[in-house]
Amino acid sequence: MTTATRRFDGLVALVTGAAGGLGLASARRLADEGARIVAVDRNEAIADIAASLSSDAIGVVADISREDDVDRAMDAGIRAFGQIDRFHLNAGIFGSFTPLPDLELDDFDAVMRVNVSGQFLGLRAAFRHYRERRSPGAIAVTASIAGHRGSADLLPYQTSKHAVVGLVHGAAVYGGPLGIRVNGVAPGIVPTDLFAAAATTPGGANDMSHRARTTPLRRAGRAEEIAGVVAFLLSDDSSYTTGEIVSADGGASIVNGVRPSGGAGAWEPSRVDGPLYGDQIDGDPADHGKDDA
Repeated sequence: MTTATRRFDGLVALVTGAAGGLGLASARRLADEGARIVAVDRNEAIADIAASLSSDAIGVVADISREDDVDRAMDAGIRAFGQIDRFHLNAGIFGSFTPLPDLELDDFDAVMRVNVSGQFLGLRAAFRHYRERRSPGAIAVTASIAGHRGSADLLPYQTSKHAVVGLVHGAAVYGGPLGIRVNGVAPGIVPTDLFAAAATTPGGANDMSHRARTTPLRRAGRAEEIAGVVAFLLSDDSSYTTGEIVSADGGASIVNGVRPSGGAGAWEPSRVDGPLYGDQIDGDPADHGKDDA
């Protein structure tokens, strides 16, 4: 890719979940614009991936849900480059599609540990580093349009992304007087490896392109398009923007889904309700809640 600007010359950026998907696209974009990169991921290949970037970079194998791993990643970045100026806290997992009554607490907690506690640990580490340096800074957190609305599936993931919005808002209010900006990017349907494990599950990877056709842009997004929003939020071009959750979703979150132009009637309810509820729904769901006469 050819990048017209180098907004991050002289700066160091830490990116979590950088071995693939949105994190790798972000690391590449920031590197192409001049940033030195601290690439963090659980994937053992992260060192080789970091070496492929267009600027100086190191790869750190770490689990963002572990406090000591987060501290170790920070220490590695500071040892390598002296400081860390920008953060893209991106790593996350999608968790279980299991319906609410059958969802195990361990499955719910596993998602919250990574997507919420992990993002908290990243924010805390960033703020501690800025405090030590007495420095302003900018942080971007990967949220999701799942944090704007509700759905009957992916309850742990959906709940975690609502919590991420709260983390961004609280951190932005705290950081404002210190010159530290915190924003979130909320991707819509962007096919990445995150959902690859659920390739055959409705709402997973197999039907992403089909579902994306009901967005105003009528297509799924690309990881590079999300990286462009992240780069904007971490750059001085967004110097008066903080506490925002910027949707990059092809317009999905603005659509009125019960209007024909919003996709109403584009799917048959029984195709969704059957796998989700089985024989729990008898008759026409539209009659549920009505008094017998």
